[in-house]
Amino acid sequence: MLDKLERKFGKYAINNLIVYLLCGYIIGYLLQFGSSFTNVNYLGAITLEPYYIIHNFQIWRLFTWVLMPPGVSPLWAIIMFLLYYQLGSTLERTWGAFRFNVYIFGGMLFTVIGAFIIYFATGGNTVGIGNLISTYYINLSIFLAFSVCFPDMQVMLYFIIPIKMKWMSIFYVVIVGYEVIKYFSVGAWYYAVPIIASLLNFGIFFLMTRKNLSRFNPKDIHRRAEFKRQATPPRTQYRDGTPIARHKCAVCGRTEITNPELEFRFCSKCNGNYEYCSEHLFTHKHIM
Repeated sequence: MLDKLERKFGKYAINNLIVYLLCGYIIGYLLQFGSSFTNVNYLGAITLEPYYIIHNFQIWRLFTWVLMPPGVSPLWAIIMFLLYYQLGSTLERTWGAFRFNVYIFGGMLFTVIGAFIIYFATGGNTVGIGNLISTYYINLSIFLAFSVCFPDMQVMLYFIIPIKMKWMSIFYVVIVGYEVIKYFSVGAWYYAVPIIASLLNFGIFFLMTRKNLSRFNPKDIHRRAEFKRQATPPRTQYRDGTPIARHKCAVCGRTEITNPELEFRFCSKCNGNYEYCSEHLFTHKHIM
């Protein structure tokens, strides 16, 4: 299905989507910075709040909540920007812009749906749901997607400890799973809904495309490239209309053009790049 959609709508995909997301965070930080000087809660006007969307027709909240910046210090924000720029850019180059767009926007859509589920399940008059919604778990879904595609890539945890992506992703999944179970166990299920909704896209996307995505695996890409290189015969080059031989026997002078039935190999014992046809490879006198 994704292949069909990509052929039809791929031209509308947003290139460098991760850059726009990070620029949105910068806008969010500027709003947060401005609030500290003006005592006006600018961020409160852009949260995903179903009550205000339904009763006050503040439709912009369906989109502006993605500007909410992660609650980290400026130093960690810079590190996060660099990390997710690399992860997002690599995923977009690996999957293609369209699939990366589907993945990110799918996570956002599920988050919006999760917010409205909480709203209606709690009586339809609840205010403050926007405080539970953030892009943290969408960022985590990017991290998990990257670790699935590049499980053996090694990163430096806290710039000191070398660790593979797959172990970090397993650690995060365990932590998130523990949080979800904890919220349900104490009756605060509404805290778990945004988490499940944000990461639901990760599960659905990879369950539906686990076979199709195998072609994006770096090892498979390298394997197919090697197979294609070995299976595809070299193209004959021409000079002034005359074909140029790529292989020539150092004994008889025959080439793959004059004798296409022959195979040619270099001799590892000769001093120099001397190539021989299959008839003279084992019978020639070694050049020292």
